This record gives sequence, structure tokens and C-alpha cells, in this order.
Amino acid sequence: MKPHLSPKRNTAMNLFEVGIVIAVVAILAVILLPVLATNKQKSRKIGCVNCLKQDLLAIKIWAGDNGDVFPMGISVTNGGAMELVATGNVAATFQVMSNELSTPRVLFCSEDKAHFPTNNFGGFSNSNLSYFISADITNDLNPQAILIGDSDLTLGGKLLKPGLTAFWTNDPVAWSTTRHIKSGNIGLADGSVQSTTSVSLRTYLQQTGLATNRFAGP
Repeated sequence: MKPHLSPKRNTAMNLFEVGIVIAVVAILAVILLPVLATNKQKSRKIGCVNCLKQDLLAIKIWAGDNGDVFPMGISVTNGGAMELVATGNVAATFQVMSNELSTPRVLFCSEDKAHFPTNNFGGFSNSNLSYFISADITNDLNPQAILIGDSDLTLGGKLLKPGLTAFWTNDPVAWSTTRHIKSGNIGLADGSVQSTTSVSLRTYLQQTGLATNRFAGP
């Protein structure tokens, strides 16, 4: 009796075919990984913008309950943060608005590698904060004035030190490369958030109507 031969071909891949598949997968990875990384970075940047919008809203709500004056324009004895921000105590300045902020996590930008988020205001400090706040803008009479923004600012090529920094409007203020690659987000007194380059940041600074600016940052 003759053995029965199956007409089906052996479908297992040989080494050459396996090599082709591996090469194709490697090429796709090289093409797609940078795209995925870029999309992830864009998503984190959008998240930071949304946090800044919530922070601005909290300031505006607080002002609405206090004669349309921001915490930086009202004394501590009256529930504000005037003396706190004047000494550069930016964390305590934001704590004044803890009832208006849904969570202290919105005070943190996920692109910020120098600080870390927290879920409660009990031990809230500069370490949990990603944003500076202006000590001089106390109301929205100048809608284009910078009220808040990313804290990774440089002055003369050096990162601003924690606390209160005063500088002339025409000083060489710029964004660092540590967060949004030489760009950054600022929140204006009108409640809007703007993504700026270093050049456009200096343009906004010139619109504040102030000869000098005082920013309190972490």
C-alpha cells in the first residue's frame, strides 16, 4: 500500500522569511515611535494648559467674592495674600485659594521634572508647584497683564531662583529648555492662557504697563 501524500505545503516560515518580518517590524518601529512620543508630549502640554486654566479660574472666582481684587491685592488679615506674595511665599499664596481649587494637582504641570504633585493642601509647598504668580497684578483692569505662568523662566540665561524676583520689563527674560522646549504658557488677567515663545513673552511683559515686574515662583 502506497503512503498517502498530503497536497498541503508546509506553511512554516524559513529563516529568510522570519528575517524579513523582523526587518519590517523594526522599520515600522523607527517610523512610529517618534510620532507616538510627539503625540504623548502634545497630550502632556495640553494637560498643563488645562491646569493653568483651572488655576486662573480659581483666582477669578476668589476675586469675585472679594471685590474683584486678586489675593495679591488684599492683606493677610483680610484673608488675602498680599504680604505672603511680597516675600516670595508663592505656595502660601495659592493656599489662600484652596477652596476655589479643586485639587492641588492642578498647580502641577506633568512636564515639570523639578517638582512633584500632591493630593492635599495639608503639606503643600513649593515642591508641589509648577507656576509663578505676579505680585503686582491685583485686578483685571489690564486684561493683557501676565498673572500666572510656567515657572521655568530664565533671566540672563539663568533659571529664576525660588521666591520673589524683580526685573525690568526690557530685561532678557526667556523660557528654559527644561519643560516645553523654549516655549511656555502664561495666564493673563482676562482669564485666557497663551502659549508663548521667549520673544512673544517679552512682548506681553511690555504690555503690563509696569516698568518692573515681580514674579513669585517655586
